[in-house]
Parts: sequence; structure tokens; C-alpha cells
Amino acid sequence: MTKKDTVNFEASLEKLEQIVRKLEGGDINLEDSVKSFEEGIGLVKECQKQLSEAELKVKKLLGNGETIDLES
Repeated sequence: MTKKDTVNFEASLEKLEQIVRKLEGGDINLEDSVKSFEEGIGLVKECQKQLSEAELKVKKLLGNGETIDLES
């Protein structure tokens, strides 16, 4: 991921969190809820795409196709 991609990913993730908070708050009407849900689904798909691309780059950098546990 480039720095621009990272910023976009972080911004998308923050926007998604805002949408979730708004939907969980229950203070919006059905039409706005559906619009927000649709926007959220689009953001989730974009974030998943960026994460998959980043994972592929890491695998290529490793060179041998092995995966590593990045959480440890």
C-alpha cells in the first residue's frame, strides 16, 4: 500500500466507523439508514480490496509464497 492508499484506507475505515455509530444510534429514518448502509457496504468492499492488495504485496516480498503471522 502506498502512503496515499494508507490514508484512503484509514479515512474509509473512519467513515465506516461513523456510519456504524450513526446506525447504532437509531436516530435516523429508514431511508437514511438504507443509504448509510449502502455507503458502508461500499466502504467495506473497498477496504477489503486494499487489504487483499497489501497481502499480495507482502507475499510477493517474501518471495516464497509463505505467509507469516503479522499479529505477533
